[in-house]
Amino acid sequence: MKKMTNRLALAVMLGGLGIDAFAQPRMLNLDGAPDLNAEHWYSIQAAGEEGGKPIEVYIYGEIGFWGVTSGDFIRDLKEIDDGVSDVLVHFDTIGGDLFDGIAIHNALRALGERCTGQIDGACFSAGSVAVCGAHKVRMADNAMFMIHNPWTYMAGDSNELRQMADMMDKAFEGIVASYQHRALNIDDAELRRMINDTTWLTASEAMTHGFVDEVFGEVAPLVNNAALGKILNRYRNVPEAALRLVGEVEQPPRPEPEPDPVPNTPEAVELAAKLVADCAEAGLSNCVSYLIKASALANPDAVQSHFNRAKDVRAACLVAKAPDEAQALIEGGLTGEQAKAKLFEKLAAKSGQVEISNLPPVDDAPQAGAHQPPTPSEVYAQRRKNTSKGGNNA
Repeated sequence: MKKMTNRLALAVMLGGLGIDAFAQPRMLNLDGAPDLNAEHWYSIQAAGEEGGKPIEVYIYGEIGFWGVTSGDFIRDLKEIDDGVSDVLVHFDTIGGDLFDGIAIHNALRALGERCTGQIDGACFSAGSVAVCGAHKVRMADNAMFMIHNPWTYMAGDSNELRQMADMMDKAFEGIVASYQHRALNIDDAELRRMINDTTWLTASEAMTHGFVDEVFGEVAPLVNNAALGKILNRYRNVPEAALRLVGEVEQPPRPEPEPDPVPNTPEAVELAAKLVADCAEAGLSNCVSYLIKASALANPDAVQSHFNRAKDVRAACLVAKAPDEAQALIEGGLTGEQAKAKLFEKLAAKSGQVEISNLPPVDDAPQAGAHQPPTPSEVYAQRRKNTSKGGNNA
């Protein structure tokens, strides 16, 4: 039996991109590149010549492969750092790669008293690790801070699973040590409990615990992080305030308009008959009534459009091995692409479950060929035949 390696498993989870991101555990894994404005994604501005203006850094988006890596940050900072100017690092991030966050943390810490971290919006996960490397941390009064355990995808044999568990435990210790570089107002046991419980903190709470030194007035956001909001469903106990930061508070659904009454004309009857036949052939017979109402049998193009959408949704469900989901997704008005995204979210939510199987792939098609194994009845028939001839029976 061929074994799926860690690298292959992650490539599958990331849509076949083949990214070598599994060499180290990540506090957050994204399922695609967020579509944010690259101009505001990450930038470093040199210090002003007059008035002692500090070097300003903006880390907005993900920390790691899709956003700013520690290598990007350290290289760019070294190019403009004169060794004396203050450095102000702005954060609005949902997190990312843990070890990139730790490396940025250590780079900020090496700047000493020159460095201030400023939380302008979200500072979650690896972002909270990074900002705690600054000598001083400021936080907007409407921003939010979150700490939690390291998290990763994993596939492999029992030895690899144990090794990864050991690595995750060591990564956890790295998180604890990073937060304790600040003068916290909580002891080691309480810090570990908060990390384990996935703790969300307002600005005042973060300051009370010692993660933040100063709270200041509201800052207008420079970037809309709504494209990253879907990632929050992988965190536990997400408060509404965190959803608001990334524009993910759900709006009440709009009532769907009543479909037009189905006409009772010879043309409509003919369209309905064709739709019934097409649905039966495509395995969509349970959706005939819905498709008739949705299309209102208005014209052949309208009927075909709804039928094609239903086929696309069913195809996505078959690929995801979730055929029972098809009817609900079709009647929910989803397209094939929307159904794929919905199914992927469900798969991602279950990604923490470990499935172990030594069974070969199941082939539902009947076997045929010279090497097909005999059936039990054939074995016993042959034994009876050998016995009647006085042969040995084993």
